Amino acid sequence: MTDAGLALGFLAIAALYAAVGQAGASGYLGLMAFADLPPEVMRPTALALNLVVAGLLVALFRRDGKLTGRVFFPFGVLGAPFSFLGGLVHLPTAIFRPAVGAVLLLSALLMLRPRRAGAAPPPEVPPILPAMAAGGLVGFVSGATGTGGGVFLAPIILGMNWIPLRQATAVTAGFNLLNSAAALAGAAATLPDLPPALPLWMAAAAAGGLAGGAIGLRRMSEPAVRRLLAAVLAISGAKLIAG
Repeated sequence: MTDAGLALGFLAIAALYAAVGQAGASGYLGLMAFADLPPEVMRPTALALNLVVAGLLVALFRRDGKLTGRVFFPFGVLGAPFSFLGGLVHLPTAIFRPAVGAVLLLSALLMLRPRRAGAAPPPEVPPILPAMAAGGLVGFVSGATGTGGGVFLAPIILGMNWIPLRQATAVTAGFNLLNSAAALAGAAATLPDLPPALPLWMAAAAAGGLAGGAIGLRRMSEPAVRRLLAAVLAISGAKLIAG
């Protein structure tokens, strides 16, 4: 696959993931694996693309008042340091990636489950200690796998009914930004030379992220967001299982 072909693929992935507040690292990893890029290049490249898309999403969500410190802090306070620690380790992918992929597929099925009739609406602010625990756990997993972690955090937040859907997508965007930066810093000591086409790929991901974020933020209903998020989770899970 050519550099231009990869750029188009990154643009499409960024648009799909950004529509539900995700930055797309698992999708980038899947595309790079298909293109036979070296594994040591895949993780830092995915994190660099994640940084670009997540940064744009955070700007969009903050402009529209969807991302506030009160909502994000409980998830982010332990997410970043644990993501840094995760970036320092290399877990056995032969066991870990299929297991995580299976969890994502299950999360996709749960995302399609309709809300129970009469269920209480979610609070505006998440419970502090459970949110901190979830942020730390997902942060470590995200650093170890080369993802921003939002694709793991979103189904936890929504499944536990901690905050409304729009705030959940905003939180995962911020989580992706913070943890991608931390994981990239944790892996900096062993980074290889990054591919010369990385600026082109980052520009393509930025274009896709802007388009997807604008559509998801303004035009999609909650059921549509849930269905698209389920699709993203299923794609990510399948990519991880396929290796």
